[in-house]
Amino acid sequence: PELGRRFAERKRCADPECSMLMCRGKATQDFTGPDCRFVNFKKGEAVYVYYKLIGESTELWAGSVGSDFGYFPKDLLEINHNYSNEELELPTDVSFICF
Repeated sequence: PELGRRFAERKRCADPECSMLMCRGKATQDFTGPDCRFVNFKKGEAVYVYYKLIGESTELWAGSVGSDFGYFPKDLLEINHNYSNEELELPTDVSFICF
C-alpha cells in the first residue's frame, strides 16, 4: 500500500502517546542518516527508544540521542535496559518532513 510520508502504517509504543521510553541501548557502530528524519550517532553512544515501526519498515525504530530525535536501524542498537514490557500497537502519524 502507498504510505505517502509514513515509513509504516503501525508502530509499537509503551503508552498511547508514545511519550514513554521503551528501552535504552548502546550504538554498535556509527550511523549517519540519509535525511533529517533520522538521528545520527557514534558507536558507544546511548540511544533511547520511544517506538518501533511494524509492518513495512520493521527495521526502523524511533528514538533520541541527546536532544536529537529520529529514526535509526534497530540492528545498530544493543539493548541494555528495558523501561517497559508493555507494547501497544498504534497507527503511525505522518512522518515529519525535511525542509
